[in-house]
Amino acid sequence: MRIKELAARCQVPVDTIRHYEKAGLLGRPARSANGYRRYTEADAERLVLVRNCRSLDMSHDEVRELLAFIDHPAPDCGAVDRVVAAHLEHVRNRLDALKRLEQQLGGLLASCGSARTGEGCAIVAALAADGERGVPVAPGETGTHGGPRRSH
Repeated sequence: MRIKELAARCQVPVDTIRHYEKAGLLGRPARSANGYRRYTEADAERLVLVRNCRSLDMSHDEVRELLAFIDHPAPDCGAVDRVVAAHLEHVRNRLDALKRLEQQLGGLLASCGSARTGEGCAIVAALAADGERGVPVAPGETGTHGGPRRSH
């Protein structure tokens, strides 16, 4: 099947399929005489697995680990358990970071009080302040939403 057929069948945009190929999550497909990519049923199955892993917010590295297990199965699925357990721990850490963020935002909103002018806005003052009067920033959280990001 051609790339558009694969995309429609697996509900994945064509650009995403190309991205997964470049990232090494999908193998390079064979080419027809006229240069079109030709995909197999096995390619479709692999793409669905990658799509589903990514929908769980697994990183490319985590997906690669799972694909390595599929390509070279071990006697037990301990490696798969470890990947999923590590990802679950990462998700829990992100949830904790989001809870801290929620508290910070709630505190900012509560600090506003009745001041409704731009110059007297406690939220703007807290966001602009540095040090103890400013918004507390946890280590590793600067410039991100909810903590350090993994590469995907």
